[in-house]
Order: sequence, then C-alpha cells, then structure tokens
Amino acid sequence: MKYSESFVPTLRSTPAEAEIISHQLLLRAGFIRKSAAGIYTYLPLGQRVLKKIQDIIRDEMDKAGGQELLLPIIQPAELWLETGRWHVYGEEMFRLKDRHNRDFCLGPTHEEIITDLVRGEVNSYRQLPLLLYQIQNKYRDEKRPRFGLMRGREFIMKDLYSFDKDEEGLEISYRKMYNAYINIFSRCGLKFRPVEADSGAIGGNVSHEFMVLAENGEAQIVYCTECDYAANIEIAPCKPDVKEKTEPKFMEKVHTPGAKTIDEVADFLKITPQDCIKTLFYQADDQVIAVLIRGDRNINEVKVQKIHPCYNLQLASEEVVRGITGCNPGYVGPVGELNIPIYADLEVQYLTNVVCGANQEEYHYVNVNPERDFKVKGYFDLRSIEPGEPCPKCGEKLELARGIEVGQVFKLGTKYSQALNAKYLDEKGQERLMVMGCYGIGVTRTMAACVEQNYDENGIIWPKAIAPYHVVIIPISAKDPEHMRIAEEIYQKLISAGIEAFLDDRNERPGVKFKDADLIGFPVRLTIGNKSVTEGLVEFKLRTEKEASDVALNEVVEKVIEYLNS
Repeated sequence: MKYSESFVPTLRSTPAEAEIISHQLLLRAGFIRKSAAGIYTYLPLGQRVLKKIQDIIRDEMDKAGGQELLLPIIQPAELWLETGRWHVYGEEMFRLKDRHNRDFCLGPTHEEIITDLVRGEVNSYRQLPLLLYQIQNKYRDEKRPRFGLMRGREFIMKDLYSFDKDEEGLEISYRKMYNAYINIFSRCGLKFRPVEADSGAIGGNVSHEFMVLAENGEAQIVYCTECDYAANIEIAPCKPDVKEKTEPKFMEKVHTPGAKTIDEVADFLKITPQDCIKTLFYQADDQVIAVLIRGDRNINEVKVQKIHPCYNLQLASEEVVRGITGCNPGYVGPVGELNIPIYADLEVQYLTNVVCGANQEEYHYVNVNPERDFKVKGYFDLRSIEPGEPCPKCGEKLELARGIEVGQVFKLGTKYSQALNAKYLDEKGQERLMVMGCYGIGVTRTMAACVEQNYDENGIIWPKAIAPYHVVIIPISAKDPEHMRIAEEIYQKLISAGIEAFLDDRNERPGVKFKDADLIGFPVRLTIGNKSVTEGLVEFKLRTEKEASDVALNEVVEKVIEYLNS
C-alpha cells in the first residue's frame, strides 16, 4: 500500500474525549473514529489489525475442533423468556419491536439462540461433542460507555459454545479452549494471565478470565509469585483474621456528633477502624438487605450476590435507608429490629466489644458483641482480598495487579439445556440433558489491550503478528527521483516476498513521515536517503529499538524476512 492511495487520517493532538492510552493512540494513529458514545468505525488500518486477530482466533479454534457458523444478531424474545433472562438481563439489553409488535433484542450474547439451534438438530449421543463458534458484533447498552474500545455498546466478539454428553466431556472441551486461548493471546504478542473468575450473568460454576496485565486495566487480580494461583479480586477467597476474644462488656449508646464515616467514628472514640462494624444497606432487585463487615475491610458485591442471588445489586438510597432505620446511613447498625435479611462477613463473628451505628442520628453503640447483641442469617466470606494476604494454595503472600479482560471461558453445565429442553438419547436410549460450555474473546478489546501494553511516548508498538503492515519504507525526499526509484524497488521486492509493505510516498518533510511511522507503529522502518544512492545503504530501524543500523541494498529484503520470522 502507498500512503498517497491510503486512508490514514492521523491526528497531531489528542482528542479531549480520549481518557486512556489505547483510546488516544488508536484515534490519533487513524485506526478508529467515534460514531456515537461507545460506537466506533474501524478505519482501514484498524480493520487490518482486527482481521489478523480474527485469523489467529479462527486458526486456533479450527485446530481445536471448532466449526464456524454465523448466528443472527436480532433474536426473538421468546427464547429469552424460556430461559427467564428477558426480564432480568436489565437495561443493558437493546430491545426492539418489529412492525407486528413482536419483541426482539440485539444479541448481547448468544446462549439462547445456539441452544435452540442445537436442540432442533441434535438428538443422539453420536452427534456429540459439538464445538460451534462465530465472530460477529455484540450489543450492550452500557450505562456509561468509556475508555474507547474497552467498554463500548457495539463490539466484535468470538463466542464458541460446546455441547457434550456429560461433565467428563465438558472438561475435555473446556481444556481444549483454555489451551487454545493461551495460544491465541501468545500469538498476539500479549503478556497475560489466566485467572479464576466469577461467571456473572452468563452462569455456570467454573470460569477463568484471560487478563492482559496493564496499568489501565479495569479489573484487579491477585496472584502468587511462588505458585500458579491467580484470581480476579471479585472471587478470591479470604481467610478470616481471627481476633482473640475478650470479656464482653456492657453495651451502651454514646453520642457521636458529626461522625458518619468509619474513620470519623474511630477518630472520635479513639479506636481503630478494626474495632468497628461497617453496615451497608443494598437494594437487591426488589428487596433490601444489610451486609456487615469489619470497619477496615471492603465489601465484595460479587460475593454478596452469590449468597443472596439477584440480578441487580446496588447501594440503597438514603431515602430507603431512612425508611427502615429512621436515620442517616452514617449511623445505621444491626442492633434492633430491622426486619430485613442481614448477612455478615466471616470476620464479624470473631469481634468483641466493637462499635456500630445505633440507628439513631448522631449515636453509636459501643461494646457490641455479635453473638449477644444482634442476629444474622449467616456468616460468609463477603470481603475483598488485599495484597499481602496468604495465597489460598501455598500460603505465600499475594500480590495485586491490574488487568484487562480479553477472554473468558465458562462451564455452563445444564443451565441452558435444562431451560430450553436441549436433550439427546444416550447409548441406552435414555434422554439426557446436553452439558454446555461457552468461551468468549473480545476481538476489539484485544486490539485495545495490545496498545495498552505496547506503546511509548511516540506511539503504538505493534507486535509483528498483528501489525497493520510489517514494514514502512520512507524515501527522505519524494522529489528526488533516485530516492523514489530505490524505495519503489525495495517496495516491490518486499511485496513479491510476501511482506506487507507500506510506502510513504508523500511529499512531506522527513520529520512528519517519521512521526507518523512511529505513531502508527510499523515494526520495521526502512529509510532511503543519500547514502542509499551513493553507498548503497538503507537505514534499518526496529520500532522496538532506539538505534538504527545501515544495511546493504541487496541484503535489506533478507534482513526484513529474517527479523519477521524470528
């Protein structure tokens, strides 16, 4: 491709809307353009990168026994009603009606429609296992689209669904996909970690996320440097810090004017946050619940949803809290008749003579003892793990990192096959439910994550496997016929050798061309100047290196091939 014939609208300044590096650089380098909030157009360079990622995905999916199909984006409500997800999926689902007033949605995911397809076509164990996948757009009406391609309302995804006879077969399919994902992200040149994860709205009881390690990652993970343990902070199990109990004292109510937060209460009463119980009220779908945790800890809402299943969990409004307790949320506590479910973290049961809200404005109780002074539905692991805590596997200290989720694999079991009656006849002619798994990769997210991990002050540094072009050729002067002749000659030789070459034939200053080359992130830059004419030398520079070297004209193509194959 020649620059003069291409559509690569680079930007000198960073758009104000772009918050993170990948968003900034993909806009500036001419890979994407915003069409609406969370919706992007992929320009030719961006489309080339996406195609290369998709080619790697297809290759690994096919090697693992996957078969590609294409499911409809528009899905009928009837299938979602069968699984019960139509009413609980929430406001993220784009819903629409056709001219006959029938309900449809734009697919945020495809479990329902793939299971419907398979239940209508598969009826014997001889037809299983099946691994069916697609690469296409997904739609989720994010409340707050942000970070460019990281959290959009339209995005490209690969989703594969496995159908097996039993759990043993599912384990085989799951391992195939797990290993294929390791191959995919390795081939894309990413530094990543598979981590234990929550299944979320998709369901199932076993799941792993594939996290690209990056400073701007939305997710937090903990990992052990001594063993292979790694988990999303949402599900990492916490061992309670067991405090030695002291003799219970008489509970009393004390005046705590202006002390609403745990830190303010601790400061006022000259105690530590560890000596307090934090009480938070949550709106769990249409029910209000209370959650108790030690004052210095943070509640893990994913864990709360595990023990009190609900689709939407959010902090209750001040108005709701006042309606239950008669006071500001800063003074609430578990003592007294709340008439709502109360759940407590494991550590709470080991506390003695602690402080909590008195459900009265500007008052707290001191010397509160859980077993004596209030009742809960149960004690559970409800807090977020912290760096430095022991690894659940080996006991060594855990470390914290930020990550970008680019893929996730789930063991669904029979959740969808049971809801949609997807059965087969086994060897004895008995009806059995198919056992399912699902496996997703965010294609557009993978492109953004790659930029988050590979850049410098000058622009993107694409890994060779997914770079839009392998080599950029820059003649110093487009007006010099010898510069252009040599550049054209190298360009044609590279193309003949199967190398994706990009010739910057613009009549621009060399500095402009170099800046654009670095911004776009071509792995190799070849510069044609006076040395090329007088000495037969080409400047060879890798995007990953600061220094350049001179290579003989008759050796430059071989040098490029050698580097790309290394």
